[in-house]
Amino acid sequence: MPEQSNDYRVVVFGAGGVGKSSLVLRFVKGTFRDTYIPTVEDTYRQVISCDKSVCTLEITDTTGSHQFPAMQRLSISKGHAFILVYSITSRQSLEELKPIYQQVLAIKGNVENIPIMLVGNKNDETQREVETKEGEAQANIWKCAFMETSAKTNTNVKELFQELLNLDKKRDMSLNMRSSKQRRADKLKAKCSVM
Repeated sequence: MPEQSNDYRVVVFGAGGVGKSSLVLRFVKGTFRDTYIPTVEDTYRQVISCDKSVCTLEITDTTGSHQFPAMQRLSISKGHAFILVYSITSRQSLEELKPIYQQVLAIKGNVENIPIMLVGNKNDETQREVETKEGEAQANIWKCAFMETSAKTNTNVKELFQELLNLDKKRDMSLNMRSSKQRRADKLKAKCSVM
């Protein structure tokens, strides 16, 4: 099946319980749930602006366990961009991202032109095990972008996805979708003035 050029696939990886699903659901639906429900794999779609037209942002929320290595490899091979999530309350969750990053590197080859965000989630928590500077240092080693977020308080969630899209130099993408009605109204405003 030929790849559709109007789809942009973002894959979210991380250990179980770090808040991958919470980040994705907060971004796509604007909701947050306090209960933890393990994910096998979910895909969400959001319409975005891409190269002055419309495309679909397809977000794959992967399992936090390592039970499905074939699914993980497939997600990496089809992915255009990657979000690697750890919890700032768990040093182990940052360690668990290292083999995933190595697998992205092995499957994609050169990751220099591939948008990757290292994300320290749960920055609303007070029991911090991973300091901000440690996350930044790991991102520097991997030559990727870094951001801390909180799905619970909606801190940097939209910014995370917009920054990830900004990292892709091959396409001009934005989360800000304006309808044709809005564009027409903007054009009319530009032509009219009230005296």
